[in-house]
Amino acid sequence: MKHFRLKKGLTALLLAGAAFNAAPVAAQNSDTLVIARSMDVNSLDPARAFCDTCQFYLTAVYETLVTLDADNKTLKPNLAESWDVNENFTEFTFHLKDATFADGSPVEASDVVWTFERLKNLKASPSFLMDGLTSAEAVDAKTVKFTVDAPNSEFLNKVSAPYTGIINAEVAEANGAIAGDTAAEADKSEPWFLANSAGSGPFMLASYSPEAELRLARNDSYWGTEPAFSEVVVTQIQDAVSQAQALETGQVDIAMQIDPDTAQSIRSGDVTTEVVPSYNFLYIGFIPGAKDMADVLTPEVRQALALAIDYDGMLDFTVGGNGAKQAAPIPNGFPGTAGLTPRAQDIEKAKQMLADAGQSDLKLVAGYPNDNVYGVDFNIMMQKVQQDFAAVGVELELKPLTWAVWRDELGAGEWPVTAIYYAPDYYGSGQYVAYFGMIDGFPWTNRASLGKGELVVNPAEADLYAKALASSGAASEEAYTEIGQAMMDDAIILPLVSPNLVLAYRNDIEGVRYSACCNLPLAEISRK
Repeated sequence: MKHFRLKKGLTALLLAGAAFNAAPVAAQNSDTLVIARSMDVNSLDPARAFCDTCQFYLTAVYETLVTLDADNKTLKPNLAESWDVNENFTEFTFHLKDATFADGSPVEASDVVWTFERLKNLKASPSFLMDGLTSAEAVDAKTVKFTVDAPNSEFLNKVSAPYTGIINAEVAEANGAIAGDTAAEADKSEPWFLANSAGSGPFMLASYSPEAELRLARNDSYWGTEPAFSEVVVTQIQDAVSQAQALETGQVDIAMQIDPDTAQSIRSGDVTTEVVPSYNFLYIGFIPGAKDMADVLTPEVRQALALAIDYDGMLDFTVGGNGAKQAAPIPNGFPGTAGLTPRAQDIEKAKQMLADAGQSDLKLVAGYPNDNVYGVDFNIMMQKVQQDFAAVGVELELKPLTWAVWRDELGAGEWPVTAIYYAPDYYGSGQYVAYFGMIDGFPWTNRASLGKGELVVNPAEADLYAKALASSGAASEEAYTEIGQAMMDDAIILPLVSPNLVLAYRNDIEGVRYSACCNLPLAEISRK
C-alpha cells in the first residue's frame, strides 16, 4: 500500500473511544464479525485507495482476476478461470468465469477493460500498477487481453493486487466515475464510493464513518461461496492495549494491531494469539528536494546518516526483537533479497563522512504521521533515530503530524526527513522498484526530488528494472538483487524494522491468516 494513511490526535482518540464504548454489536455468538483496528482509510474507491484497511476491504468487495493462495506466493483463479501469457511477457489474456456483480448483472470483459483503464488514468496512488499498459481489449464478453509496452513478467502478479478489483462500469459511470484520459481531472465519484460499492465480491459496503466505523454487509446475491457472516464491522480502536482489552472482554472478535509485547500480556483463555513473520516494514525516507536541502542531503551525507543508525538496537527498541532487519526496500523473502546484506552501524565512519562533507553540525527536521503501525509507535521509532543521529553530531527535530497535515507538508517540502510504512500489494519485487526506485517519474523519485530529479535519479536502476521484468526465475532474481543493492546505495529509503505480525482473535473464530496481497481475507473467516 502501501501506503498513505489517515490519522489523528486528541480528537481522533475521543472518536476512537466513542466507537469503542458505543458498541454496539455483541461479538460472540453473533452473525456479525467485529474487528478492532486503527483505520487508515484514504479512500474506498479501488482506483484511489491505498492503505492496509483498504486492502482487506477491497478484497472482500471488489474481486480481482487472480488472487494469491495461502502460501503467499502462488497465484490462483478468482474472476478469471484461466489465463495465457506470451513468451516475452507482453500479452496477457484472461478468460472470465460466469460471475455477477452485486446488482445481478454479469461481470464482463468490458468491465475489466474499463476498470484497468480507469486505474491507469486516475493517476492516483495505486496507478503505478498499470504502468506500461498500452492496450486493454475485450476480445469477447468473457475474454480480455492486455498488452504492455515492454516485457513485464510481473504483470500477472500485479493483477492480484486489491486495487485492481473489478468495478461494475455501468453503475460507477452513472455516479460520476470516468475511465478515459480525462479521469484524473473529471472523475467526481469519490464521495459516492465512500457510501456505496459496485463490486462482485462476497460483501458490499453498508456504511463508513471516518475514524469510527466501517461496516460491510453480506452480498446475498454472491455468485460464489456464501461468506459465514451477514455483516462485518471494523471499529476504530487506536492503540494495541485497548484492542487487546476489547478482545479479552469479547467486544471484538479480531484485533488487527496487537504487538508481540501486548500479546504476551493477554491472559484470557478465550483468546488465541499467533506471532508470524510479515512482509511489512517501516522506514525513514530522505527528501533532498526539500527546502534548502539540495546541497545538504547529498549521497555522501545520506550514506553517513544510514551508517549512524543502530539497526539491532532499533529492532529491540521498537518491537522487543520480534521482527527482522531488512536490507533494501524489498521485503525479506521476496525475489532478490537473499543476496543482500542488511546495513550495520558504524559511528566513526559516519562522523568522518559528515566531516568530509562539511556537515558536522547538521540540523534536520523529521515530519511523520503520529501513529502506531504493526505494533510500532512512530514516536518511539523516531526517538531512536534521533538518539542515533545525535551520536554522530546530527540534531534531528521530531515533528509528529496528523495524516492530513503530513500529506500536505510532504508535497510542499516542509521537512527533509520522514517516516512511513509499506505492506505488499502482491507477491513480487517489482512493486518496490516501481514505488521506491530512483527512476525518473517513479513515486519516491518525485517525492524525494520535488521536481529536481537530478538530485536523486539513478539511471542504472531503469536498465536493471527492465532486465528483471524481461526475465523470470534465477535471471530475474539476480537483477532484483542488483536493484536492491543500488537502492541501498541511493540511501533515500532506509528500512528500519520488519515487525512480526500478531494474529489475535477469539477462540471461536477460525480462518484468520495473513495475506501478502490482501492483509486479512474476510470471506475465509467463520465462527465455530
